Amino acid sequence: MALFNLRELRALLGRDQRLIGLDPGSKTIGVALSDVRLMLASPYGSLKRGKLKANALEIAAIARKEGAGGLVVGLPLSMDGTAGPAAQAARDWTLALSEATGLPAALWDERLSSAAVNRFLIGEADLTRKRRAEAVDRAAAAWMLQGALDASE
Repeated sequence: MALFNLRELRALLGRDQRLIGLDPGSKTIGVALSDVRLMLASPYGSLKRGKLKANALEIAAIARKEGAGGLVVGLPLSMDGTAGPAAQAARDWTLALSEATGLPAALWDERLSSAAVNRFLIGEADLTRKRRAEAVDRAAAAWMLQGALDASE
């Protein structure tokens, strides 16, 4: 399955279908979910990063349960906006995940999402380091998904 831009992805969705936002890290995948109006992203949870097939089954199950019709996956661009090896790996993973789940997907720039979420959790939420680590993946996925929703209205 090909990758889509955000506007194309939104056009592919059925009535009241949501988008799943994914922030794939080396150990965990942060998961966020949009509302049915595609206006608001909320943290959903996190998955242990494992074999693609296992992660695809988990993500497809979330999509069925929550009525999601597409994926928005974080693209780790360099600070200057160029795509390096990590971005290519994310692109390849997203294509394989889309194929395995049968869900259309788009990539979205995730630069600084984890840093912004960490700053918020340190300054505003006053969470301990351990509690922050548990919350940052899903919050970063929501931050990234919200940016994508805002830019593609």
